[in-house]
Amino acid sequence: MSQRLDKINALMKREISSFVQKEFEFKNALVTISDVVLTDDLREGKVFVSVLGGHMANVLEKLTKHKGAIQKYINKRTNLRCTPVLIFRADTSAERGVGIVNLLDEVAKLATAPEEDEEK
Repeated sequence: MSQRLDKINALMKREISSFVQKEFEFKNALVTISDVVLTDDLREGKVFVSVLGGHMANVLEKLTKHKGAIQKYINKRTNLRCTPVLIFRADTSAERGVGIVNLLDEVAKLATAPEEDEEK
């Protein structure tokens, strides 16, 4: 990935996060924009959303319903030739990370072979 695309992804993440924080209220949920990945031609962008304490489906539905307003805000705040079409996706990386840590803990509890003496 190019350095320019990395910077644009970071800019989009920052601006979308700012807009979601200011304009939306999610009851009993903490919503975080965890990542934005734009295509090379900057026409489409996947926005990965993390939700703590709420229903992911409701959050994604609300964001998708208002994606026109989000894209309009992005258009005003950035100096891009075209505004990317946003696609909201659930970010499950935290759940996968917890699962991997739990598996590693289980492996650590398993019996290990005794160490052999090197003096022989």
